Amino acid sequence: MNVVKRLPVLITILTTITCMTACSSNVGNTQSNSKGTENAVNSAKEPLSIQMFAGLYNEVPDMNDAFWTEWQKRTNSKLNMEWVPSGDLDTKLDLLLASAQLPEVLSVPDFKRPSLIGAIKSGAFWDLTPLLGDFSKYPNLKNNVGANAFKYRTVNGKIYSLPGSRSAIDPGIKIREDWLKKLNIPVPTTLDEYADALVKITQGDPDGNGRADTLGLIGGGVIISDGDASFASGFGAMNPTYNNEGGLIYTNLNPQYTDTIAYFRKLYQSGALSKEFAVTKRTQAQDLFTTGRAASYTRSIWWDKEWEDLIKKNGQPDAKILNLTLKGPKAYAVNLTIGGTGSFLISKKVPEAKVIQLLDYFEKTASTEMTDLAYYGIEGVHHTVIDGQKVLNEKGVKEVNTTSKNAGVLATMKWGKVISASGDKAYNDAKIAEVKNFDEIGSVDPFNYLNSDIWNELWAKRQDEWKSMVTKAIVGQITMEEYQKYVDTINNLPEAKKAYAEFATQYKAIKP
Repeated sequence: MNVVKRLPVLITILTTITCMTACSSNVGNTQSNSKGTENAVNSAKEPLSIQMFAGLYNEVPDMNDAFWTEWQKRTNSKLNMEWVPSGDLDTKLDLLLASAQLPEVLSVPDFKRPSLIGAIKSGAFWDLTPLLGDFSKYPNLKNNVGANAFKYRTVNGKIYSLPGSRSAIDPGIKIREDWLKKLNIPVPTTLDEYADALVKITQGDPDGNGRADTLGLIGGGVIISDGDASFASGFGAMNPTYNNEGGLIYTNLNPQYTDTIAYFRKLYQSGALSKEFAVTKRTQAQDLFTTGRAASYTRSIWWDKEWEDLIKKNGQPDAKILNLTLKGPKAYAVNLTIGGTGSFLISKKVPEAKVIQLLDYFEKTASTEMTDLAYYGIEGVHHTVIDGQKVLNEKGVKEVNTTSKNAGVLATMKWGKVISASGDKAYNDAKIAEVKNFDEIGSVDPFNYLNSDIWNELWAKRQDEWKSMVTKAIVGQITMEEYQKYVDTINNLPEAKKAYAEFATQYKAIKP
């Protein structure tokens, strides 16, 4: 019998012994027994110590500042956080999983990362299915997270992770609206108009420095990784696409995604796509945009206010960011998330008794009260209420940010990735109006939740080569016909066809 199975028996024996001892000493010693009971109550209220690995998206936080002190107070927890910069997160996660030296809790951005799925299947994390049961003990986890969040993240029909907070409306294709007005360029409404607008901006010296050094579209990765999904949505790449055998083709290898690559190729040839797109890191792309050197970038909409403020500080006082609604050949260039993309997993090394405590902690964090704290902090300390809108002050901007939302499951908010906590009501109302119909016209990539061991193994061997071919196709080193032949080669591999058949079966069972 292992320790976990023996634990209830041991607790029963110890409880019996404790009761017998207390009863025998109770005669003539009521005061002493009362004091012992008080100590036991105080002990039960001790903060829960939690060792957690999580992503860092801002400066390393002071865990003793006002925000984190309040967070830990309300959740009765003591957090021991290992903050990992977002740019290094995947690499560090893979190394951590390979070492098997896991912390108690992993907070990760992608619940279906192959290395993580492998660790789950090898028994590295708790199967939470029987502990969550019918969720009657966890109403916040049941009712406050994204629709289908638990269904999407199952592995072999079991739940191993709790969903992070992310609204369906998230990324937007941004453009400098003030530059459009300065150069008398109409706001683009189609992908073709967008391409023309970028050419005019890059040739028009919008920053007025007398040099043709303004970049058009930038991104943090070889295939504009912060925005390719949005553009691909416009070409219909997110629509389930099947091969002749009824298998569901991986999004990046379907014909519509190839059309997206052809579009990027035209942007590159016209100068609308940054020449350094293939080697630009996310942090570099963000710096280019926030220092006013680039016209367009795709990231979460809620960054707009913070980035506008940064651009203004960098000498462009009229900076204004607009998220575009662009019609593509087959759909709108709007990509939606499945909600709750991130995950919290509990190491199997954690005793079952503490797993229950950790689930109670996450249940608290999924409340509307804790979610409000995660977005706005403490009234009078981090924010003030203006016209019914909570607005972060300088201290709030520093302490309440993306990183502060990575220590617990939060309640899903429709506009959670749209509105700025430092923006006033008028600003946020205007921002919501920009994207009010995104959830109606946007597309969800089914491969955000489909998974196959066969595909993971195949793609791990082919992905870097594929990225290289994408780059060559965009910059013109190979023709689009040559790129298509390469894609066909992968799609016709026996293991690819087998994986595609698995995907089709999964999609039929899971699709919303």
